[in-house]
Amino acid sequence: MERLAIVVRDDAYDRLYTPLTFAYVAAKKGIEVNMLFVLWAVRVLTEKGAKALKIDPLHATKAEWFKERLQHDGDPLEIYDFIKFVKQTGNVHFYGCKLAAATFDVTTSQLIPEADGIVDALWFLEEKAIKADHCQYF
Repeated sequence: MERLAIVVRDDAYDRLYTPLTFAYVAAKKGIEVNMLFVLWAVRVLTEKGAKALKIDPLHATKAEWFKERLQHDGDPLEIYDFIKFVKQTGNVHFYGCKLAAATFDVTTSQLIPEADGIVDALWFLEEKAIKADHCQYF
């Protein structure tokens, strides 16, 4: 595999670990990874949004246990720190969906430095997803 496209729609703290882990593992092997954050997830690409994340209510009673496991494994505890960690591979690009950004009032000026911009969903599909060897949706 040379290229992986990932679409992320969920903004629950614990649910972001899987797509970010997929991106990290692939990127470490030299695979180009392009991630599109849609719906609620577009807010993750802002510092305020990344800091405000909560664990999925279905697992809220296990929040401390989950964070202890992450810490035990040496994983970053804050999603923004994880995004920075993944970005440092040099192979991952983070995009916010233009429609989602408009819905949730996310502007380009609010994006974290690791984000590659706000793009049209069709552009992402045509330029990244279709050209990818695999597309994953979370």
